[in-house]
Amino acid sequence: MAWVFLFAAGLLEIVWAFFMKESHGFTRLTPTLITLGAMIASFGLLSLSMRSLPLGTSYMIWTGIGAVGAFVVGVMFLGETVSLQRAVAALLIIAGIVTMKLA
Repeated sequence: MAWVFLFAAGLLEIVWAFFMKESHGFTRLTPTLITLGAMIASFGLLSLSMRSLPLGTSYMIWTGIGAVGAFVVGVMFLGETVSLQRAVAALLIIAGIVTMKLA
């Protein structure tokens, strides 16, 4: 169950990152509230996963899911550019996540 919590926490990290951007520096109420709610839920699920998973593994996978997911969301919904360097960086993060899971 810890892996399910960790994966959900990573997805919620993507949600709060997107809505933080949409809040325009916390000047828009609805995106700000979604950001805060998703942050609380993400941290809560991360803490539940850490009951049985090592700190380094949990934190690295959580931030990796959030980083790569935010990159993908930025490209798909915010019109951010994809360069070869950015794509390679995302792939390296994914390789790190897979390696950490297998270790």
